[in-house]
Amino acid sequence: MLTNPLKQKWADGQPTINGWCSIGNPFTAEIMAAQGYDSISIDIQHGALDYSAALPMFQAMRASGAVLMARVPWLDPASIMKALDAGAMGIICPMVNTPEQAAEFVSYMRYPPLGQRSFGPTRAGFAMKGYGVQANDAVLAFAMIETAQGMEYLEEIAATPGLDGIYVGPADLTLGLTEGRLPPGFDREEEEMLAAIRRIAEVCKAKGIYAALHCGTPDYAAKAIGWGFNMTTVSGDARLLAAAAGASVARFRELTGAAAERNEKGGY
Repeated sequence: MLTNPLKQKWADGQPTINGWCSIGNPFTAEIMAAQGYDSISIDIQHGALDYSAALPMFQAMRASGAVLMARVPWLDPASIMKALDAGAMGIICPMVNTPEQAAEFVSYMRYPPLGQRSFGPTRAGFAMKGYGVQANDAVLAFAMIETAQGMEYLEEIAATPGLDGIYVGPADLTLGLTEGRLPPGFDREEEEMLAAIRRIAEVCKAKGIYAALHCGTPDYAAKAIGWGFNMTTVSGDARLLAAAAGASVARFRELTGAAAERNEKGGY
């Protein structure tokens, strides 16, 4: 029977951590998936990749046991269905602003009679034993609330039949709610943004769906779990690579700079 391990973990009260891949490379994806994440999402929207890169990335990550998901470019049936056919067990859909758009999104996620997904699981049908119409119960549909309009319709969107959760992208949400007054970014500490983010978690809980938040650091992610979020994404492959490389170079400069200073003073 096809199941989604994330659902079981959340049912058991376990928070989960989601990895993020925006570099279109199977080797990079394989490295990320080997680090112990509960799930890994491929960013087809803003990542440096397309479907032809996402498919081998799914293949490379299969052995890790992580639940594989994708953020699609937009509310578009073709991109949603192709990502599912490639093996995504969850879809994160950006810029869902109304309950009508949320219902449209859900309809693309599931086969009839629950939706209008076309049958043709190109890779999923071979890679996952028992894949078929029962995927309706296993795949996760996450709508992204990122605008003032989305917040206005938050409760109605969260009440959409078949919607599994809401995924918060704090950068766009900040731009949308403050009309550019605050710069985009993760790990918001402004009172107005904290109130909005925490409200999303509260509404999700009240409506019986899951809440997910994209974070910049594990410390902020831990706080978000305390607010009621079920899943947090912590940074992503490109940012983690840059941070580790930057720290390594900075430490080298620090050590060799100190050594050069000693040499200039005649100390060895």
